[in-house]
Amino acid sequence: MELQQEKKKGFSAFAWQVVIVVATAGSLFHLYTAQFGLFAAPVQRSIHLLMGTVLTLALFPFGEGKRWGHPLLRVFDLILLLGGGFACAYMAFNYKELVSHVGLPTQTDIILGAALIVVVLEITRRTLGPALVIVALLALAYALFGDYIPGSWGHRGLQIDELLEYQYLTTEGVFSVALGASANFIFLFILFGGFMLKAGVGEFFNDLANKLAGHYDGGPAKVSVISSGFFAMISGAAVANVATTGVFTIPLMKRVGFKPVIAGAIESVASTGGQFMPPVMGAVAFIMADMLGVAYIRVCQAAILPGLLFFFALLYMVHLEAKRSNIKGVSKDSLPKLSTTLRRIHLVIPAVLLIGMLVMQYSATKAGFWSIVAAIGISSFSAETRMSFKTIIMTFVDSAKTLLPVMCACATAGIIIGVITQTGLGLKFASLIIEAAGSQLFPALIMVMLTCLILGMGLTVSASYIITVMIAGPVLIQLNVDPIAAHLFVVYYAVLSCITPPLALAAFAGAGIANTSPFLTAFQSMRLAAIAYIVPFLFVYNPALIWNGSVMEIFFACIQGVLACIAVGSALMGYLGGKRTGIIVRLLLFVASAAFFFPRYESIIAGAVLLIALWSMQKFMGSVGKSCQAPT
Repeated sequence: MELQQEKKKGFSAFAWQVVIVVATAGSLFHLYTAQFGLFAAPVQRSIHLLMGTVLTLALFPFGEGKRWGHPLLRVFDLILLLGGGFACAYMAFNYKELVSHVGLPTQTDIILGAALIVVVLEITRRTLGPALVIVALLALAYALFGDYIPGSWGHRGLQIDELLEYQYLTTEGVFSVALGASANFIFLFILFGGFMLKAGVGEFFNDLANKLAGHYDGGPAKVSVISSGFFAMISGAAVANVATTGVFTIPLMKRVGFKPVIAGAIESVASTGGQFMPPVMGAVAFIMADMLGVAYIRVCQAAILPGLLFFFALLYMVHLEAKRSNIKGVSKDSLPKLSTTLRRIHLVIPAVLLIGMLVMQYSATKAGFWSIVAAIGISSFSAETRMSFKTIIMTFVDSAKTLLPVMCACATAGIIIGVITQTGLGLKFASLIIEAAGSQLFPALIMVMLTCLILGMGLTVSASYIITVMIAGPVLIQLNVDPIAAHLFVVYYAVLSCITPPLALAAFAGAGIANTSPFLTAFQSMRLAAIAYIVPFLFVYNPALIWNGSVMEIFFACIQGVLACIAVGSALMGYLGGKRTGIIVRLLLFVASAAFFFPRYESIIAGAVLLIALWSMQKFMGSVGKSCQAPT
C-alpha cells in the first residue's frame, strides 16, 4: 500500500526501498546510541547528517513535479549524494585525525567542507524552501566580505580557507550544537511521538477531552485545546501536531458553528502551545538545560507556570468566543463513555515513564529509549493497536520523514552559528542592541522579541531557539535578566513564530485543513495567543513566575498572571460578565491588564478592583452595558 502511494508521487521503487532501508538503519542507530551511549560528537552528528542527506535526496528528487524535470537530472542528485555522503563518512571515520588539522587544513578538508555546505544548503532548500538558505548565504557573504562593511557591524573579513575549515573541522559550524540537538534528542522524541501515535494515544486524548469538555459551550473547541495540547507536549512539533489532530478537531468545530478561520486558529494555537509545556518542549528543554548548565527538572519547573497560564488564557478566550457566538456543545449522548475511554488509560504509561525517568535524573536519551520500548509494548495490550513488524518499520520511515525539515534546519543553523561565533557578530549584536536601547531593559526586550520572531520564521523551535539564543541571549543576560528567564523569553518567541505572519507554518497548516485563508487564520491565531506574547515580559520582570522566589511571591505571581489573562482575554474578545462589552469597557479592561504587568502589590490590587468593578457593571447593570456596546 505505502509503496504504491509513493510511486504515485513519482518515486521509483528503488528509491523507496532505499528510503525504507536508510530510515530503518538510521532509527536503529539512534536507538542503539540512546541506550548504550552516544558516539563522539563529530561521529554522531555526521552519521545523522548522512542519513538525512540520503533520505532528502531520495524523497525530494531534483526537478520533481516541475515541467523541466527529467530523469537525467538524477545525475545531479547522485553528485550531491557522493559529495555530501563522502564528506560525512570521511568525518565519521577520520574525526580524530581531522581534529588535528584545525589551523592547518589540507586541500581535501577544504574541498569536503565546500561540498558539505553546498549539499546542506540544497537539501534545506528542498525541505524548507529558500528562506533559511538565503539567510545562510547572507551569513556566509558577511563572513567573507565583512571588511567592506563600515562601522561597528564590520569585521576583518575571513579567507575562504578559514571559513571552510571552521565550518567543517570544528563543532561550531555545520556539526554544531544545533545538529547535535537533532542527532541526540530531537529524532529520538520524534520517534517517541510516532510510536505513541501508532499506539492510539492521540485518539485516547481526543476521546478523554471530548468526555471532559465536549458538552460545554463551544465544547469541540475546548476539546481541541486539551487534546492537541496534551499531544503536542509529547510530540513537540507544532505543524505535525496540527496535521495529526486537526483532521479530527477542526471539522467538528466547524460542524457546531465555529467559523473555519476560528477553528483553524484554535487548533494551530493549541498545537503550538504544547511546545511551551514540559516534558519535551520540542526537545528545547534538554538543549536549554545543557546550554545553561542546570538540571533538566529546573527547566521544567521554570516553564510549567507560564505554560499553564497560556492554556488557561486560551481556554478562557475559546469559552468567550463560544458564548458571544452562542455555540453550544455536543450532546452528551453522542460522546464516548468515560468508562470505555479510561480502559485505554494504560496508553499514557510511556509518557509517565518518560517524565518519571527524567525526574529521577536519567539522561534524556535513555528515558526516550525506554519510553519508546514501553510504547511498543503497551500497544500490544489490544489487538486494535498492536504493532506488527511492518507497522514498526513504517513508523521508522514516517518519523525519519518528519525529521528531515528539522535536521536540515539544524544543519543550516550550524552554518549561521559558525559565522556568528567566528566573526564575533553575537557580541556586536548584544552591544549594539544595548546601546540602541539606552541600556534600558524594556526597549531591549522589544528588540529581542522582534529579532526572535523574524529569525524563527519557517524554522523548527529547536533550530530557532539555538540561533536566536546565540544572538539575543547575551543581550538580556548583560541587562541582568535571570539566565533561565532570558532563555525562556527566547523560546517563547521562537515558538510563536509558528503562528506569526508572514511564515506562520502552524497557522497555515490549520488553514489548509479548515479550507480558509492562511493569513486570516494566522492573525486570528495571534489574537487567541495574545497572552503568550505578554507572558515572557511578566516572568522577566517577575521571576517568581518561573519558580524563582518565596512561596508567597510565587502565589501572588500566579494570581497576577490569572487576572492578566482574564483582563486581556475579555478585552480582546469584547465579552465580560455574560454580555458583549462596549469600546469604553474594553479600553478599561486593557488598563486593568496593564496594572498586572508590574510586580507590585498595590498595582495588582488596583487592577483587581477595576476588573471586579467592570465585571459587576456588565453582570448586574445591563442598561449601562447596553448603552456603550460596540457594533459586532
